[in-house]
Amino acid sequence: MTQAKSAVVVGAQWGDEGKGKIVDVLSERFSMVARYAGGHNAGHTVVINGEKFILQLVPCGVLRPGCRGVIGNGVVLDPMAFLKETGRLRDLGIDVDSRLFVSNRAQVILPYHRMIELAAESAPGRQKIGTTSRGIGPAYEDKMARNGLRVVDLLNTDLLKTHIENACREKNAIAHALFGTEPLDPAQMYEEYAAAAEKIRPFVTDTALLLNRALREGHSLMFEGAQGTMLDIDHGTYPFVTSSSSSAGGASTGTGVGPTLIGTVIAVTKAYVTRVGEGPFPTEINDSAGEELRKRGQEFGAVTGRPRRCGWLDLPLLRYAGMINGISWLVVTKLDVLDELAEIPVCVGYIADGKKTMEIPAQASGYDKLECVYHKMPGWRTSTQGITKFDQLPKAAREYLTFVEKEAGAKVGMVSTGPDRDQIIFVDEFATEMKTASARKV
Repeated sequence: MTQAKSAVVVGAQWGDEGKGKIVDVLSERFSMVARYAGGHNAGHTVVINGEKFILQLVPCGVLRPGCRGVIGNGVVLDPMAFLKETGRLRDLGIDVDSRLFVSNRAQVILPYHRMIELAAESAPGRQKIGTTSRGIGPAYEDKMARNGLRVVDLLNTDLLKTHIENACREKNAIAHALFGTEPLDPAQMYEEYAAAAEKIRPFVTDTALLLNRALREGHSLMFEGAQGTMLDIDHGTYPFVTSSSSSAGGASTGTGVGPTLIGTVIAVTKAYVTRVGEGPFPTEINDSAGEELRKRGQEFGAVTGRPRRCGWLDLPLLRYAGMINGISWLVVTKLDVLDELAEIPVCVGYIADGKKTMEIPAQASGYDKLECVYHKMPGWRTSTQGITKFDQLPKAAREYLTFVEKEAGAKVGMVSTGPDRDQIIFVDEFATEMKTASARKV
């Protein structure tokens, strides 16, 4: 068997780290890119020659000619969102029809999932998680309850009709009893989704078989994560998390590629931290400095437009992400957002109950007891935007990255210095490893 050539790109924070751009940049070196978790609540933004592409379900690799994209079994697929996104890409001249594949084992989001989530999130007395209300959580709930509909089932009209009728009977009753929600029409839903299924059918295949066969034949494969480590259902700031395994381990379960075939783990972190929605955030900035970061970093959700909460870089959190994912390399994005700061605080530890600690609390309430310990570094007060060589960075910027590398325990392999795909710095050692590991069979 040919040695596997594969890498996972994962978020090291609460998502929105810029994984879309990094996957796009690296996909030039890979044969295939496989998305392994999440749904259309995760937006990846890629800027090519000033033109912005926002992808929600489709892996960023499809923006590179010759690179195939796979939506794995760990993803929850909204058929209507998928058709809208592929149609938009087709209109932009992107070849999705011959280069995009959907797992026949992926779970399907249906309108009652959105109904349940929206009603639950809005109900008085319920703890607000800050979801996108797109049905992601309820679809994963049905999956784990062994009551979901998979893509392969979507294509079977008899099974689809029966499933929608039974599900609507149950979900309508629950939603009405708990939240007073008006019922959905199963007949109309069936007509709409049966028609959508026929448009999706050409994309559907056994993607686990496709991916493993590609690896055996010597092709290179990149796994594209959604959200970030601190939103992982098991390892994140529960319950303020997503409903899937967004850390590197999800790449195996979410695609059907065995863990021994996965090579390098590349974690993406901003030069600061953001998160969307509710939940703990130890280094959050609640003054004008936070507003300035949000403004300079254009920190608004690619999918929802929601403003992101902003904070200073959290090194204990980054070390935790390194442990959970087995990080090989760090990619630091949005370095240029810090360009105008005279001083840059970095969280190097916590104080809890009067004692120093580096540990991440298991309970969300544990974060309320943390006081951040900051190490203040000098800013560089000059533009780094568009710089493509590490030694061309200002001395203080290089020192900032070196400090992060040392404290995080993982080497910095790439630095993003602007939104465009060409505004990137490759560290020589990382570039060499990527060239060797991902040399693809054409």
